[in-house]
Amino acid sequence: MDRRRTYLRSLLALLGAACLSQAGSAQTLYCDSPSCGCEAAHAPAPALPEFGGCWCSRTKLTGDWHGARTALAANGVLVDADSTLFYTGVTSGGVSRDFAFAGHNDYVVNMDMDKLAGRKGLFVKLRAEHRYGQSLVESVGALLPTAVSADLPVADSENVYLTNVLFTQALSESFAVFAGKMDTLDGDLNAFAHGRGKKQFSNVAFVATPIALRSVPYSTLGAGFAILDEGEPILTYTILNPTDTTKTSGFDELFEEGVTMVLEGRVRTNFFNLPGHQLLAGTWSSREYIALGQDPRIALPNVPIQRQDGSWSLYWNFDQYLVTDPQHPGWGWGVFGRAGIADKDTNPIEWFLSFGIGGNSTICGREADTFGVGWYYTGLSDRVGPIIQTVLGPISDGQGVELFYNYEVTPWMHLTPDLQIIEPARDNVDTAVVMGLRLNMAY
Repeated sequence: MDRRRTYLRSLLALLGAACLSQAGSAQTLYCDSPSCGCEAAHAPAPALPEFGGCWCSRTKLTGDWHGARTALAANGVLVDADSTLFYTGVTSGGVSRDFAFAGHNDYVVNMDMDKLAGRKGLFVKLRAEHRYGQSLVESVGALLPTAVSADLPVADSENVYLTNVLFTQALSESFAVFAGKMDTLDGDLNAFAHGRGKKQFSNVAFVATPIALRSVPYSTLGAGFAILDEGEPILTYTILNPTDTTKTSGFDELFEEGVTMVLEGRVRTNFFNLPGHQLLAGTWSSREYIALGQDPRIALPNVPIQRQDGSWSLYWNFDQYLVTDPQHPGWGWGVFGRAGIADKDTNPIEWFLSFGIGGNSTICGREADTFGVGWYYTGLSDRVGPIIQTVLGPISDGQGVELFYNYEVTPWMHLTPDLQIIEPARDNVDTAVVMGLRLNMAY
């Protein structure tokens, strides 16, 4: 029974925000929060998260709420909230030398309905989020935002939006179905390059594949199923409304413009007797594309394009540990990479590559810190690219490098110096050097 409950507890985190792929992070190095229901693949998780203790060692700033938080968790309700603050600027090149402050807040509630209401195998996930402050997109001049979470969920609004209302029903230990409103940022799972832009890399190029952003909206209604192996989804199929409905419930426009389908497989590997993953996925949309719409995950002008029916993308990623810590399951460092191609008639990015290294710090006494170094390259479409040129001027392929060091001040506070060197796709914009700090606090 305990083994079955461990599998089921994983489902909400694994499927809770799935769209592009496995919906939450199961056996990744990082989760949305320490209490999101994630378990390391090679170690059992504690029955309940620990919220109490000294303020400098607890996992949440606000602690256990005089025992109320532990009581809620015991009854199947996990409440998580965090703030991610950015102070970032262009020190050289780019469009302008500006520093800007921005922030993003997440409010997440996970409910195990077996514990809460006796509904075995049923999980509910709610996520509300909002941004505030200034965006750095225009100052850098790149197509891919250097701090994607600072622009989500809606780039031009500071309102709080409900981006997840997701129901997941486990039918067995190896099969689950899910439906509701979901966001896609937890897709394209990778142990070293993921983290929703607040735990690992900040640039969207290392958070999820940009190749699928054209055919898959950020937050919308959908449904699907997942096949699991030892708590991890190995095959996920999702059918989605093809338009973003972050600001609304989405029911009024459900499937009015077609449908988007996503099929993704992710398997564990054991090369060199070390853990890793290989992921392969594809997206297809029947939507009619007539313009490059605004999307906070990619900076594009809102200009018309030649009318096209449908769009598609294929993408692959891998993560491979090179060193693991036997004293701390799930800790270590390794390499990662992504590659993808897309329909060049509708997608401004026709192909994409990235590669890097990341994981836990090797500095003695700082093993809870994390780091990452990554490079990416975007190949622009020769069909859509000329249309963008009418607004942005001459463009070509773009590339960039990001380096970060995530310093654990306390278990609930992480300070991250970040350096990016971006060669924008815009030929009339010089290579931008972007420097800044990111502060994440879990409440």
